[in-house]
Amino acid sequence: MVTKMILVVILLCSMIIPVGGFLLSKRKEGGFKAALASNLFFFFGTVLVADILLFSGNVQAAGEAAEAGVEGWRYLAAALSTGLSCIGAGIAVASAASAALGALSEDSSIMGKALIFVALAESIALYGLLISFSILG
Repeated sequence: MVTKMILVVILLCSMIIPVGGFLLSKRKEGGFKAALASNLFFFFGTVLVADILLFSGNVQAAGEAAEAGVEGWRYLAAALSTGLSCIGAGIAVASAASAALGALSEDSSIMGKALIFVALAESIALYGLLISFSILG
């Protein structure tokens, strides 16, 4: 209980301090860089403290009950990796293909380069599908 309270306080501080620093330093030239640096520092500090506090105990296996719960999480992880990567690929292909068509209308000699950019955007969906196969396999 105390560990959770410490983590909540650290997490709140890691959100409030950089925002406050950014709002106070709007008058200065490098205010954004200072706020970004403090945000990164507090974020990774929170991750480090959470790692030390939460994962420093002894691990005890629950046996077959844990195995039954893991199966559902595997399917959920596979569905999320495929679905979210396809959504990301759709967004990427939409912008890359429209830009490629605009560039091809001006100069038709760049068709190979345009196809490569569209194929790179489509490969995001394939990577998500491969990850889901490795999760399920």
